[in-house]
Amino acid sequence: MMIKIEGVLDGAGVAQVRAIVDAAEWVDGNETSGHQSSVAKRNRQLPQGSKAAARAGQIVLDAVGRAPEFIAAALPLKVFPPLFNRYEGGEAFGAHIDNSIRVDAGSGFRIRSDLSCTLFLEPPEAYEGGELVIESLYGEQRVKLAAGDMVLYPASSVHRVTPVTRGARTAAFFWLQSMIRDDGEREQLYCLDRTIRDLSAERGPDDRAVIELTGLYHNLLRRWGDL
Repeated sequence: MMIKIEGVLDGAGVAQVRAIVDAAEWVDGNETSGHQSSVAKRNRQLPQGSKAAARAGQIVLDAVGRAPEFIAAALPLKVFPPLFNRYEGGEAFGAHIDNSIRVDAGSGFRIRSDLSCTLFLEPPEAYEGGELVIESLYGEQRVKLAAGDMVLYPASSVHRVTPVTRGARTAAFFWLQSMIRDDGEREQLYCLDRTIRDLSAERGPDDRAVIELTGLYHNLLRRWGDL
């Protein structure tokens, strides 16, 4: 399941994050790569665990924690500290799959990467190329969003970033471990949650059907949840 979440950061939030990361020192993006990724990856990123990455990352985490659509779609259990990357001058990231386990070298914090998240921090008209291309059973999905918007997609999917041929593409990226390991079950819960919200807005939260569907949602969450 791939979900676009609009307005995770507003204009002021994007500017705040950019002020921090633009003033920081950038290093070779292969600092956090696995073997497969290191062959395909050409970009720069903020050093993992740096003060700038931690400050900007906390702003991102606070923002996603306030985004109802993110919570509904991801059902997050643990979220990896956000990282920040930049592509320009033909830099790209070839086809790869994210590592199944992510470990924060500084703290030893460890997650199973169920979902990958990319939060765009550059207006799409400011650069050419730089599309996030996600492969699925329905073909390639090409993603290039407004600054402040985010895409959420299975970490198990093959994906790549096309070469940036003009300007620079700056983004935050991170992974999370969901309370629901199975992507199909997570998608069913998300669809059920959206139906409950729509029905509640139409009929009111005290409607019998809304109450029964809400009960079904939580019973499935109890059955499938991994805490």
